[in-house]
Amino acid sequence: MWLIAATCFNALSLFLVGLSAAKLLSEAGVSVVVLEARDRVGGRTFTIHNDKVNYVDVGASYVGPTQNRILRLAKELGVETYKVYVEGEMFLHKGGKSRNFAGICPSTWNPFVYLDYNHFWRTMDKMGKEIPVDAPWDAPHAEEWDKMSMKELINKICWTKAVRDFATAFVNINVTSEPHEVSALWFLWYVRQCGGTFRIFSITNGGQERKFKGGSGQISEKIMERLKGRVKLERPVISIDQTGDNVLVETLNHEIYEGKYVISAIPPILTTKIHCKPELPPKRNQLIQRLPMGSVIKCMMYYREAFWRRKGYCGSFMIEDEESPIGITIDDTKPDGTFPAIMGFILARKAVKLAHLSKEERKTKICEAYAKALGMKEALQPVHYEEKNWNMEQYSGGCYTAYFPPGIMHSYGRIIRQPVDRIYFAGTETATQWSGYMEGAVQAGERAAREVLHSMGKISKGEIWMPEPESKDVPALPFPTTFWERNLPSAPGLLCLLSCTLCLTSVAAAGFFACKKGLIVRN
Repeated sequence: MWLIAATCFNALSLFLVGLSAAKLLSEAGVSVVVLEARDRVGGRTFTIHNDKVNYVDVGASYVGPTQNRILRLAKELGVETYKVYVEGEMFLHKGGKSRNFAGICPSTWNPFVYLDYNHFWRTMDKMGKEIPVDAPWDAPHAEEWDKMSMKELINKICWTKAVRDFATAFVNINVTSEPHEVSALWFLWYVRQCGGTFRIFSITNGGQERKFKGGSGQISEKIMERLKGRVKLERPVISIDQTGDNVLVETLNHEIYEGKYVISAIPPILTTKIHCKPELPPKRNQLIQRLPMGSVIKCMMYYREAFWRRKGYCGSFMIEDEESPIGITIDDTKPDGTFPAIMGFILARKAVKLAHLSKEERKTKICEAYAKALGMKEALQPVHYEEKNWNMEQYSGGCYTAYFPPGIMHSYGRIIRQPVDRIYFAGTETATQWSGYMEGAVQAGERAAREVLHSMGKISKGEIWMPEPESKDVPALPFPTTFWERNLPSAPGLLCLLSCTLCLTSVAAAGFFACKKGLIVRN
């Protein structure tokens, strides 16, 4: 989506980002037009409707505490939220066995694994606190951490295979990419700007606490209604010319739009599809070629009843099995109990590996994985199946978000929000809070709109980055940690301590023995 604004128009791009910017500019009295490449609004949000599902989000859907901008926008538009079903046990299925979750990681009988889990979460959050959310490239260890992949960091932090495997899944789930593909600096920043490990990974009090009644797509649709004909669908932008007094934007169907400013709200890599005159600066041109999109297929399996609840499960579980298409699930039943469903993600390498299968073949594999994990044959008998392969979307390129491979953020990251003359850049990737989420999309769109208003002399520079009050309807609670969680040693730290203790005990025993035998004379 592209937004064109000012005394004429501005051009906006994909997602809630563009519509959020257009709404704010329009309310400020600026004439705008929104150019959307697809035949629908919403970008990476997409709600479909049919009699089998009523409605279902096949794109972005989850919101929670601290995501105050999207919550404020939804409330203004009359869109209500409901809490995801969490009554019952969440579990990890691995190696044919299931273990219930304790907090945000599986329970374990092994003290070394427990210490390793605790050390992983603690270290991730501790390192993240060093990283400025608005300028991660300026972190004290930015260059060092950016050269390192998350796989290298996981191997450095985690001592046991169980925790290394779980940490790999943690990366897969949160950024739909593999640990070896992403920069440690970028991933640490990503978790940090979402509020830390507990906030990003939790359902209750976390990023997956709620969904929108009627689907998230209606937020974009309601904004489009307010803009009254200023949103133009099926208008892919192919060129932007800034050489004259006004910016000229051409679409694929050869329409020309003229304005004073342009806001781009597309994923960075899609900018390579657009011919810019004059050419983009070297660093911007290099950056947009280096930010690939994550890979995910979102899958909803519908059943006659929520049979998993009979066994005491909440419908949220993880599967660490290379043969299972799905990595993580969440109960997707409607808030009134109708249309029982389990939502699951096919993530990263598996989304690529299974892309060649037919929809029916993926459905069969998913049912088999659910039956095995739940230990219930009812999982083999769905009544309906929906999926969305975001890797096939040419105007998204993937989902959930663009990621920074090792070595890119420190060298090129500071370019991501810098305007190029009269082109301003939004997109959820440019956000400093909940980047990659709907919240980040709204923040980015409104920030870019305020940058335009500042350029027009309508607001001061200090008003560009506006703080957002906490939602009164969805307050954020702290995640308290115990004294032991804060102070327990790591697994190798405990071994070192035991080794030292054993060594001292041996020395003391040898001294006592020597004294008894008269080998040591006391003064």
